Formats: sequence, structure tokens, C-alpha cells
Amino acid sequence: MTKLVIKKPDDWHLHLRDGELLKAVLPESERHFNRALVMPNLVPPITTVAQAIKYKDQILNLLPKGSGFKPLMTLYLTEDTSISEVKLGVETDVITAIKLYPAGATTNSSSGVNNFEKIKPVLEYMAKVGLPLCIHGEVTDSNVDIFDREAVFIEKILNPLRNDIPGLKTVIEHITTKTAVDYVRSENSDLAATITTHHLVINRNDILVGGIKPHYYCLPIAKREHHRLALLEAATSGETSFFLGTDSAPHVNTAKESACGCAGCFTATNSIPILAHIFEEQAALNKLEAFISINGATFYNLEPNKSFLTLSKGTPLISPNTISTIEGDITIFDPGYELYWQVL
Repeated sequence: MTKLVIKKPDDWHLHLRDGELLKAVLPESERHFNRALVMPNLVPPITTVAQAIKYKDQILNLLPKGSGFKPLMTLYLTEDTSISEVKLGVETDVITAIKLYPAGATTNSSSGVNNFEKIKPVLEYMAKVGLPLCIHGEVTDSNVDIFDREAVFIEKILNPLRNDIPGLKTVIEHITTKTAVDYVRSENSDLAATITTHHLVINRNDILVGGIKPHYYCLPIAKREHHRLALLEAATSGETSFFLGTDSAPHVNTAKESACGCAGCFTATNSIPILAHIFEEQAALNKLEAFISINGATFYNLEPNKSFLTLSKGTPLISPNTISTIEGDITIFDPGYELYWQVL
């Protein structure tokens, strides 16, 4: 097969940042995706409907004329988030989901949740109205090894929380383990998971062997190879509980290539060619549309996009290694192999 036409994809986990970074990275997602669930972990975080409206307007005002790209907004859940604020977001149709960060789990998560009991009233309201909760699924206990934090979160926090609040639509974001794959499969249709492009490509050896690779460092951190293979099998299975959330997270090179390198891989530019390569390798090109265009929309009770995207396979794709911003260059994720699929 040298040509593939699919419904235009959605990205169910995207970091667009703000200011000059937003101006630079937005075109990279707008080019290939029709909708994106925009993460709220700015500084300060997007915790109110008014802030979400303002941020959405900033994004829309930067889009080229005639663009069909739709940013879907989220609120950053804190221990002080009120039911009335969430209700306002639902009734005005401003927000698509609520994002839960355990405090300190990842970039700009210091305002997140420490005491999960304090957020239960909000979660109960969300279950009542069918508003999805998107969770960064890692514990932050310093006694728990960084490679075990997802599995411990599922056992100690997520499973009890879901048992206490039945019917809460939940997405475990950017899963990285076979444990998470198996857990999603064991639960009902109220639970789903996003899988990133980069976690389908790299394992922890890719980050550490032969020297530290800062542009492969992300949170949740990539795990052992058998976990990557479990993600690969889930993504290419066509199962409705798994869909793409790139977690494309831009940082300028000076922030990545530093003594304390920022976590995040910038994959917005080449996610679709990489995924086409991966799915073809797995003899699963017929499942690509489900993973990137159908399953996520279905979970969020939205219609798949009516527009289409065409991929063509030919000579190796020539693309830049970086994109430039006023604040500095951003390195585009390198899968480590040539890509032959490109978006027309």
C-alpha cells in the first residue's frame, strides 16, 4: 500500500503552552489534526472557566484563516476547585474534560492534588453529568521508584477512587506499562487510556544507554521493552479503549539540555508519519484510523471528523530537526529511523 485516506485525526492530549511558544508550535498540530484536547498546566494553571475562555481565544486568534482546527479546553483540578465552577464549564460548553495532576508529578503540576478526599465531591458531580476526568497516573511518593509509579497509582489510588465513584468517565493519560493496558482491559467502558507516539517508539534503554538523551526524557518515563510492546499491541489492536494522545510537550533546547532537563517530547510535527510507519510494521494500517481518528471521539461522545487526511508512501521524508522560536529552538522528536509516509 502506498496511499492511505483516513478521517482527519484528533489529538487527545496536547501541550500548546502560551506566548511565543504557542505561536511557534500551534501550526505543527493544526497541520495534521482537526481537534486537540489542550492541557491546562500553564503558569498560572487554567483553573477557571474565564481562564479557559481566554486561553481558547488566544489559540483561535493565532489560527490561519479558514482553519478548521478546534481546541477543546480542560480545567486544572485543584483541591479548591468548586462544583459550581465545573458546572459553569459544562453548562456553557466551554470545557471538554477536567485534568488531574498529582502535585509534583510532572511539568507545572505543583498546584495539583495531594489529598484525593478533598476532590471527591467534584468527581461525584462529574460522574453525574458524564464529564470525563483525565488523570496523570503516577504517585509522587519519593519512596516509590520512578519506574513503578504508574503501577502503584493504579493499585493505590485509581482503582479505589473508581470503586468509590462508579460511573466516573476516566482517561488514564499517556500510559506506559503493561499493568495499565491490562487494567484498562479489565474495566468497563467508562475507562480508557491515551497512548503517546513516543512511548510506542522508545524504551528506557533509548534514554540512558550510551549517554543520557534529554530529548527522549519524558514523564511518565519510558519503561522496559516488554511494556513498550504491550502498548504497541494495545494501540494496533483497534480496541475502542485506546486512542492517541501525543502529549507533545515543547521545551526549548536550553531547558532540555541542562543540568535538570525538562520532561517532554515534542512530537506534533511528525506523529502521523511515525504512527503510519509503526502500524505498517505491525501489519495494522487498517487499524490506524481507529486509533487516531475514531476511538477518542467516540469516548468523548463526539462525531468523528468529516474531513479526511491523505498519507502517501514514497521516498524518505525530509523534515527539519528543530523549529525556531523567539525563546530558542525546539527539537523535534527523532524516532531513530527513516520515515517513508508523509501527509499530503
